[in-house]
Amino acid sequence: MIKLLRNQCLCLFIFLLSVSSVCAQGNRGAVRGRVLTSEGKDADNASVTVKGQASGTSTDDHGNFELKLQPGTYVLLISQTGAAPVELTAEITAGKTTQLDPVRLDISNRALQEVTISSGRTNKFTRKGSDYVAKMPLGNLENPQVYTSISKELLRDQQINNLDDALRNAPGVTKLFDATGRAGSGATNFVLRGFSTQARLRNGLAGNITTIADAVNVEAIEVIKGPSATLFGNTLTSYGGLINRVTKKPFKAAAGEVSYYGGSYGLNRISADYNTPLDSAGNVLFRVNTAYNYQNSFSDNGYRKSFFLAPTLSYRVNDRLNFSVDAEFNTLQSGGSQYFYLYPTVNVSAFGANRADQIPVNYKSTFSSNDVMKTGQNANVFGQMNYVFNSRWKSQTNFSVTSSTSKGPAPYFYIIPGSSVRTLTGVNSYTDPLYLERMVWSPNGTDLNAELQENVTGDFKIGKFRNRLTVGLDYFHARTNINFNRFAYVTTKTPATRINDLFDFVSLTNPGNAYYNFNESKVDSAYANRPAGTVLTTKNDSYTYSAYASDVFNITDNFLALISLRVDRFENKGILNNSTNVTSDGYGQTALAPKFGLVYQVIPGLVSVFGNYQSGFSNKTGTDFESKPFKPEHSNQAEGGVKYDLLGGRISGTVSYYHIKVTDIVRPYEANPAPSIQNGTQVSEGVEIEAVANPFPGLNIIGGYAYNHSVYTKTTTAQTGLRPTNAGPERTANLWMSYRFSNGLVKGLGFGAGGNYAGNVYAINSNTYGQFILPSYTVYNAAVFYDQVKYRVGLKINNVGNKRYWVGSATMNPQMLREIVANISFRF
Repeated sequence: MIKLLRNQCLCLFIFLLSVSSVCAQGNRGAVRGRVLTSEGKDADNASVTVKGQASGTSTDDHGNFELKLQPGTYVLLISQTGAAPVELTAEITAGKTTQLDPVRLDISNRALQEVTISSGRTNKFTRKGSDYVAKMPLGNLENPQVYTSISKELLRDQQINNLDDALRNAPGVTKLFDATGRAGSGATNFVLRGFSTQARLRNGLAGNITTIADAVNVEAIEVIKGPSATLFGNTLTSYGGLINRVTKKPFKAAAGEVSYYGGSYGLNRISADYNTPLDSAGNVLFRVNTAYNYQNSFSDNGYRKSFFLAPTLSYRVNDRLNFSVDAEFNTLQSGGSQYFYLYPTVNVSAFGANRADQIPVNYKSTFSSNDVMKTGQNANVFGQMNYVFNSRWKSQTNFSVTSSTSKGPAPYFYIIPGSSVRTLTGVNSYTDPLYLERMVWSPNGTDLNAELQENVTGDFKIGKFRNRLTVGLDYFHARTNINFNRFAYVTTKTPATRINDLFDFVSLTNPGNAYYNFNESKVDSAYANRPAGTVLTTKNDSYTYSAYASDVFNITDNFLALISLRVDRFENKGILNNSTNVTSDGYGQTALAPKFGLVYQVIPGLVSVFGNYQSGFSNKTGTDFESKPFKPEHSNQAEGGVKYDLLGGRISGTVSYYHIKVTDIVRPYEANPAPSIQNGTQVSEGVEIEAVANPFPGLNIIGGYAYNHSVYTKTTTAQTGLRPTNAGPERTANLWMSYRFSNGLVKGLGFGAGGNYAGNVYAINSNTYGQFILPSYTVYNAAVFYDQVKYRVGLKINNVGNKRYWVGSATMNPQMLREIVANISFRF
């Protein structure tokens, strides 16, 4: 199947290249310009058309536009709903680019936001460029890398308040594991192109979160596909890609919004967004976003309570220099988690079922009390300085300090056959088919990241070749100091077996009163009265020093090449043993990460074909069976496809095929299972399709399809030839359609509907132990809303069909049942 898809994509790629020889018109010229509001802010999605012709485009997020035209004199008509149109004359010369002076529309930034809310005339689900994907302003059609941008307008339309739900709109992205709230690594795990990843970046920098990310401060979410170590390093990314949160920025107007959400399972949420200038000139701007969220679980126990605060201050010193400082503070309290692992060392046949929907456990059971509670905090601070040397060269200095802490017991439960319980305990009274092995530890401590980054960008020509260059230096420090406190359980029967972390065994089908034993009092008693178990201490400092350069240069106006390189020096200072005060296992590694890309605009500004080669790496600790130190693990991606932006931006999207190969994987050395060998390989390849459309005023559509084939090509006998359990489903699809009335008595009334499909997932996939499946699912959502300039009311139903489904990796974690949420917002 994948070979057929690959051949089809390659044929399409070759066909479009051949068509380009007919469509390319070498005697064309270009005109570029920028559209601003009356306050001097960027006017995005403004219409730019050629008077008397069908040619046209729209401005990107920075108010920029570009048109390719035959030589001659033209009248451009620049318009935006709510503003008087502006006409200006442009003279086009063959082979040259005419740069126009900035155009101001008679509309304020606030009014522009209100127009966006009330008008159905823009493709509001799409963004035409990004400052972060290439670490320079670059339009989507010019970028050889594939990425999905989820706009705040789409989140508003779907009435979404968190990152987990927002990422349902990105083709190929599915949840792998729910957030645990643990310091350092407790955020939600997602699957991207067959590899696990987390949302670790914020505005292109380290911005770690340890719980479900609140979306109250989100301007957009960028899902950047493929190994991206060249520009972003390896610490915050995976081989499948990365997730970058773009945050809201202050603007020159006093405005605000207050929202309330209430609904199923005791949901109560209140949020606020307030912006104001702090001086009459509008040089000092302040914005704050905040949210309080409480909701019980759909299960018999469980809850999550959080508070989020994000203040931002910006200061414009002059036309060349500006500063910004912002922060994110987040607190979390939760209890009653549902994390069901599958006991790893038994054959799947011993469970009596090989699918999650066949395991005889109540979908709503937690086997845990609410008072077994954990808490966590995030305190993240960010700063930026921008300096403009001249019209061609700019400097940006960034820093971030992200700190996360966690405290309290974290339960984790294993579904285990009764026969295995009898073997472990030597007690023959465990006669039920399946039990739950309830275990607990307390991950208490702090994880700290600090990053300092300098980027210099230039837009200049060498001869006739336009170059857009970024040169950067990056310093990253990670400090971990977390103790995983455990107790030990010692049986009184023969054989005496000591099992670390074990609280008890409880029947899965007939738990009786033992169901309620996992509570605060009994867990605290177990810590106080049982023998001390293993204490896993992770106290470590690591430093990464990096330099990178990336250049996008125009071979012709329509043919672009990208070349990038990163050198990365990683210094791990080792792990401190508190009992001996000795630090061991320190090491240093150096890695290179190149990146190449080609883009040809077959139809300028409308259709481009692209290809890229990208790389990633991962530092590895330890030595192999010959006592040789490990080297960094590497990945390489080859990708090709088509991007399009047609009908004046009313329909846009991407079709691509990718092939990722990972080498130097550390794996068990089966000739002697204790040591390891570094020669494992894995391949992940697939096809992704995304389309965003506004076919006529009021109707907006976003949809996608992804196919991923991932396989271990060289590892242990138990895994070779099989799909990894953390690779997620092979096939996924997403769709959301929304219609808003733009005229008449019902102006502002809208409806939305859509859903997500995910194929089967292997929770266990082994030639030795068999296969255990999390079944495929389709979940539907629907919404209705009434949106006006000053207020909005809405009603959303998630999981309309009350579908029972699971996610996981070696786990089966039940997901939210039907949820009904009502909301109201006021703007001022």
